[in-house]
Amino acid sequence: MLYQVERLAYMNEKKRLSGAKNPACAITNTDFSKNACVACGLSAGCAHAALVQENDLVATLGKIKYKIFVMSGKGGVGKSSVAVNVAAALAAGGHKVGLLDLDLHGPSVANLLGRTAGKLNADPVSKKIIPLEFITGLCFISVDSMLPDPDRAVIWRGPKKAAAIRSFIAEVQWGDLDFLIIDSPPGTGDEHMTVLKIIPDILSVVVTTPQEIALSDVRKSLNFLGKTQGKILGIVENMSGLACPQCGADIPLFKKGGGEALAAQKGLAFLGSIAIDPLTVLCADLGRPIVFMDGDSVAKRDFYALADTILKNCLENRAALLKVSRD
Repeated sequence: MLYQVERLAYMNEKKRLSGAKNPACAITNTDFSKNACVACGLSAGCAHAALVQENDLVATLGKIKYKIFVMSGKGGVGKSSVAVNVAAALAAGGHKVGLLDLDLHGPSVANLLGRTAGKLNADPVSKKIIPLEFITGLCFISVDSMLPDPDRAVIWRGPKKAAAIRSFIAEVQWGDLDFLIIDSPPGTGDEHMTVLKIIPDILSVVVTTPQEIALSDVRKSLNFLGKTQGKILGIVENMSGLACPQCGADIPLFKKGGGEALAAQKGLAFLGSIAIDPLTVLCADLGRPIVFMDGDSVAKRDFYALADTILKNCLENRAALLKVSRD
């Protein structure tokens, strides 16, 4: 399956670039600036495939109410844990959620959901990839599920990554979704620029930990989003204090409040904080979101509160955009 995605990404990018000047189809001699090719379909020799993918991209995104981009300039701050548990909490609340793992070189979503061995299939009619279902209302796509060997490295350069991202959106049968949550790699590289370009209305959730070593890189992410005109939903402070498993006391292991202070400094919404909870580590190893574990825990409460805040802010953002468009 990974080879198919690589090949598909390569061919679509080649067709997209070659189709920039609307070359004619070799079979029908169709001028793509005026007509669509009906004879060759997705033939490798026809630049119409790029037009098909572009149309599919627009159609797919049109069926998704809210697109959320979980990102950070710093690695190791828990972006994937935030993305997975927020997606699970929203799905538990009755929302239809898709989860896309774009950390192509270090994918974690499939592991966190316990589905690394899942087999991807294509819809017999649309020929699109069917995302894996974790529970009713929550489906996902991750490169990790496509690897024949879990220890195999994904060695892709920028153009191939950009083409693969387009394919993961346009050529996956996401259907009607309330949320598409995209987990990103650390930094501000090809993946981030591609996502912001093809999904201009995506809302970024920036994850940090409280200490300055993380905040310094997160400031770079905010600068990147400003320069690329990315929309920021708000900031999340992960690993915000340790809940003592014995007495429940709050221990500021990595300090506390750095993310909230940064949000205030930049005039951004502070979406919430997630405490360090030993149960989170156990859940990750078990391949189950902590929000679905029985019993109560500090992190479980924090993730549900974060999901509620993200939902509330998305609704307010949508209402504000509708008001602007009507005015």
